[in-house]
Amino acid sequence: MKLLIIRHGESEADILKVCEGWADFSLTPRGHKQAEAMSKYVSKHYHVDKIYTSSLKRACQTAQYLEKLIGIRAIKTDKLKEFNNGLRAGLPYDEAYKKYPKVELPIHASRYGQESKLNFRMRIESILSEILSQNSGDKTIVIVSHGGAITQLYHALLKLPIDSKIKFGSGDACIHEWTIEGDNYIIDRVNFCPYKNI
Repeated sequence: MKLLIIRHGESEADILKVCEGWADFSLTPRGHKQAEAMSKYVSKHYHVDKIYTSSLKRACQTAQYLEKLIGIRAIKTDKLKEFNNGLRAGLPYDEAYKKYPKVELPIHASRYGQESKLNFRMRIESILSEILSQNSGDKTIVIVSHGGAITQLYHALLKLPIDSKIKFGSGDACIHEWTIEGDNYIIDRVNFCPYKNI
């Protein structure tokens, strides 16, 4: 099985410099161009059998370009949403962290209406398990999600600790490519950008 894990294009929150998370911002005009360019690359180089997308607007808008070019409807799921950042969502960074400062907590605990680290990881583990179990070995599956969720997908695949500090960078509409061959997991590409000067 081939997994193409794709971050959404540039969103309005990136321009406004606000905490995004579950705040439901749209793509910018540049983000739409990035999503379109990525989709053209994917449709040209892969035979995609299924698309899963986060239910947040910026991911759905990115997936729509793939839907149009590939001709299949994306499966929307809340399980691929970004980390639920609670009361920080939509606030400017300075204001958010002044009102709701960072607090070290056990992995099961949370504050400010956020989900815990444990719940975030369990949510991502659950959807990754569903995707792997529901699709046969010769399929190419696209997952459209968010930077933090993509890091959690890596953590789940690599069985890293829930409180791991390792992060995996994801640029706008960039691609991570994994091959799953039985019990063998191959990371073919990390944060591949299929377009230039957008």
